Amino acid sequence: MKILNQNIFGGAVLAVVFLCLPLAEAQAAQHRISGPGVDNGEEIREQLARMGYYDEDVTGYFNFITSNAVTRFQEDYGLPPTGIVGPLTQMKLENVEMMAKIVHGEARGESFIGKVGVAAVVLNRIESPDFPDSTEEVIFQRNAFTAVIDDQYLLTPNRSAYDAVKEAMEGVDPTMGAVFYYNPAGVTDDWIFSRTVLTQIGRHFFAE
Repeated sequence: MKILNQNIFGGAVLAVVFLCLPLAEAQAAQHRISGPGVDNGEEIREQLARMGYYDEDVTGYFNFITSNAVTRFQEDYGLPPTGIVGPLTQMKLENVEMMAKIVHGEARGESFIGKVGVAAVVLNRIESPDFPDSTEEVIFQRNAFTAVIDDQYLLTPNRSAYDAVKEAMEGVDPTMGAVFYYNPAGVTDDWIFSRTVLTQIGRHFFAE
């Protein structure tokens, strides 16, 4: 569907977007939406580029090349393929970014399956009644992840980290349900050794 130029038709573009988006995506779109003619920040384009969703050079504004990249992301993560970054897509992008940062910070020296394991632990904690129930709360729970404590979380994730997050979100869990992992060489609290080890992947022991 061709979307009208917002600069010419004013509010018409938002009206078209509201009609095309599922209700949940359309709510609050006037303040949060990114799409042709409307821009929510270059960080979205940069993240999509790091994830490999651009076939062409990243532009300095949201155009149909970016819309196609957004659509591909939405299709891969089970979202309505609108090509527009509304609230649901924005939330998914943010969650994927947080998880990719923790995977990159904690396991960038590990194998790909080891990175999937770290992502799976985050998801397993979200599902566990013993941990917070959101990505942000799990990752930033006090003393939960070394990468947050020593600022390795602030490093820019690479493609492998994003791919590992995607695989974990698709249900791959090489840890067999672990909610803890540790490298014995870096343990500072012997308490972790009381947890039952389920498997070892690279230098990480994954435990329940």
